[in-house]
Amino acid sequence: MASTVLVTIVGRSYEISCDDGQEDYLKSLAAEVDQRAADLLRSIGQVGDARLLVMVSLLMADELTELRRFKAGGQEINAAADMALAGGIDSLARRIDTIAERLQKA
Repeated sequence: MASTVLVTIVGRSYEISCDDGQEDYLKSLAAEVDQRAADLLRSIGQVGDARLLVMVSLLMADELTELRRFKAGGQEINAAADMALAGGIDSLARRIDTIAERLQKA
C-alpha cells in the first residue's frame, strides 16, 4: 500500500506518494533537494520554480555522473547496486516530473 508524505522544498509543500516504509527516506531526499535549492538560490538569486527545479536536477545529475565515472574508473562494478541505483533514479525522475507538472499548473 502506498503512503503520502508532505515534503517542503523552498517553502512550497508537496504531497508525494511512496511505498510504505519509505516515508523517512523520501523526507531525507526532499531535505537534500531543499538544501541544494536553497544553496543555489543564495548563489544565483531568485528564479522561477520550474527553472530552479531543472537547475537542481542538473546539478544532482552531474554529481551522479561523476560518481559513476569514479566507480567505473577502477572500482569493481556491482550489478545489484547499479540496479538499485537505477531504480532510485527512475523513482526520483518520476517525482521530479510530478513536481514540475504541479509547478506548471500553479
